[in-house]
Amino acid sequence: MESNPLQRFGQFVGGKKGRWAFLAIWLVLLIVLTLALPQINSIENYAGDELPAEMMSMEANQLMKEQFSSDAGVPLLIVWYKEAGLDIADIATIQAMYAKLEDTPLEGQATLPPFATLPPQALLGAVSENGRSLVTPIFFTTDTNTKSFKQSLEKISSYTEGNPYEKSLDDASLIARFSGPVAISVDAASLFASADIKLMIATVILILAILLVIYRSPILALVPIIVVGIAFLVISPLLGYMADNGWIHKDAQAVSIMIVLLFGAGTDYCLFLITKYRDKLLVEDNKFSAIAEAVRDSAGAIFMSGFTVVIGLATLALADFGAFQRFAVPFSFGVLVTMVAVLTLLPPLLSLLGRYAFWPFIPRPVKEGEARRESHVKMRKVGAFVTNKPWLVVVITSVLLLVLAFTSTKIQYNYDLLSSFPKDIQSREGFALIEDNFTAGELAPVKVIVDTKGKALDIEEQLSNLPYVAAVKEPRVGAQNSDIVLYEVDLNKNPYSNEAMADVEQMKKDVATFVDSEFWLGGETSEQLDTKAVQWHDEKLIQPVMIAIIFVVLLLYLRAIVTAVQLMATVLVSFFAALGLGWLIIHYGLGHEAMASAIPLYSFVFIIALGNDYNIFMISDIWKNRHRGLGYRQAVTEGVASTGAVITSAGLILAGTFAVLASLPIQLLVQFGIVTAVGVLLDTFIVRPLLVPALITLFGKWSYWPGRLWKKEIN
Repeated sequence: MESNPLQRFGQFVGGKKGRWAFLAIWLVLLIVLTLALPQINSIENYAGDELPAEMMSMEANQLMKEQFSSDAGVPLLIVWYKEAGLDIADIATIQAMYAKLEDTPLEGQATLPPFATLPPQALLGAVSENGRSLVTPIFFTTDTNTKSFKQSLEKISSYTEGNPYEKSLDDASLIARFSGPVAISVDAASLFASADIKLMIATVILILAILLVIYRSPILALVPIIVVGIAFLVISPLLGYMADNGWIHKDAQAVSIMIVLLFGAGTDYCLFLITKYRDKLLVEDNKFSAIAEAVRDSAGAIFMSGFTVVIGLATLALADFGAFQRFAVPFSFGVLVTMVAVLTLLPPLLSLLGRYAFWPFIPRPVKEGEARRESHVKMRKVGAFVTNKPWLVVVITSVLLLVLAFTSTKIQYNYDLLSSFPKDIQSREGFALIEDNFTAGELAPVKVIVDTKGKALDIEEQLSNLPYVAAVKEPRVGAQNSDIVLYEVDLNKNPYSNEAMADVEQMKKDVATFVDSEFWLGGETSEQLDTKAVQWHDEKLIQPVMIAIIFVVLLLYLRAIVTAVQLMATVLVSFFAALGLGWLIIHYGLGHEAMASAIPLYSFVFIIALGNDYNIFMISDIWKNRHRGLGYRQAVTEGVASTGAVITSAGLILAGTFAVLASLPIQLLVQFGIVTAVGVLLDTFIVRPLLVPALITLFGKWSYWPGRLWKKEIN
């Protein structure tokens, strides 16, 4: 075959001189960036708002800050509990702690209720009806970071006699728990910090194990880990530099998932190049020629696959929801650098190792036909079955996927982060104490703020008469503007439930009937309602945009409209099927009552982008077979045969790495890992080897329309 640009690139990057140049470049990058720039995990985690400022709940929060400063800032809730009931001695302990906070304020401490100077009886009057629990707040400035929060919790513990925060919930004496946004932020940072190390270790061990099974070579099992590991060590300081300069916000959750993505996708790209290299060594004496031809045959597909993933993940930048937006740069930039590392670092390493990379099963040149028959005989049988019975394959696989996809319509979603935490973590234990000892609505009252425009207006009675309201506190007037009036409303159900969100939606309509001026609904239930609206908007924007962009990329690469439509349709069905099957596992297998609301969009961008990855690799070989003059059925059969084993191996690795997330104590990551792993497996074992080849077979030459292959004779 004539030398083409990709082969010349392979000759350069894997050649005698070029390999040393590229190895030196990566080594210099690794050393300089590690020494000069901060690692991404050394940057403080972002603790700002997730919602746009124009959302009603955010505007209400701003009004609370301006007009009701005693309730303004980020609250830390301290939940006090005693089984026998709180007494004067317990109140004295609480007041002594608040006295120390007045004398020695914490970093970022904004406002402090005057509990230290109140009569003890006043605090006893705020105890729950059963007399066992009391909740006292401390407010911090909104710009206080998680590190300062953590230090503040440690100081508060030392300020409290007997350190009741470490006592068991079964202890008969006074116990305490931190809860509320500050404690949730600290617990989240702690969970994700430990998650990174666990993920890295578990992912590397899993990949090594699978690679040892695939290649039965200890050397080759380490090579992809080395390549992706070096890529990550370059990516981490670059992202750290971006975050340190305020170009992006560091998100611990995004970093955790990025680690899984890089090792999973990066190892897959390595597999495709390594497999081509091994095939070439079976027919080529010279290792330099073999690496050049391997790069020629795989680099185009690797680049297009990686590019598809990069632009697919980059569409998250269009999101209004903060967490979605913060995922865009780490994911897309990480995959981009990893893809470049596979194309410029892996060939030099393979060139240096030569055939001995595969020790002890060193590939030696044999006749090409014999090599192909030995390597691809099993997958060729699959390809032959698909091309001989395409209608049967399409009907069976489509019914299976559509039934699973229908199951996705039954999913229940939740919108609060706390439900993702382990039940024995500090902030969730505190929440449980509040839930057990106070009426449901007291957990998080709805803050109804009304601008009276100078009119005499009192809506306390109307609010109390609403069927979903349990209690309404006395109205309060704004400190800066007496026209601003606040009503704190307790709902008669769990304020974090979907039913409560529906009540707040109804409250907007009801309040509008007896208030003819501007009003706002704040509080955590209102924020959840706005979160639902913003996430829904992001899904409806990002999903079509991503589909359109990837479709255009496929169209430009394949020059075949029918096949591009087929590929997008199959990965879309695969996504909804993965969501449905994932829900069955999460709900009925693990007992989770609901799925985190962020899962559909997170899993969508991964499953759609990574699903098209494997399709591109297989379709590339089918197209090459047609260019070689094979008939359309034979081209499909050989395409499945030549890519089946490596794509199956790659799919198992990618699914396995995402499944590692299920070992973490964070429910959101568990659910995301399960849904994405299921999506990868469905694509690996059903969509890619069966459904897509069957559809290409059924459409015959129209699968190649309007490209040059469409004009080839069918045989």
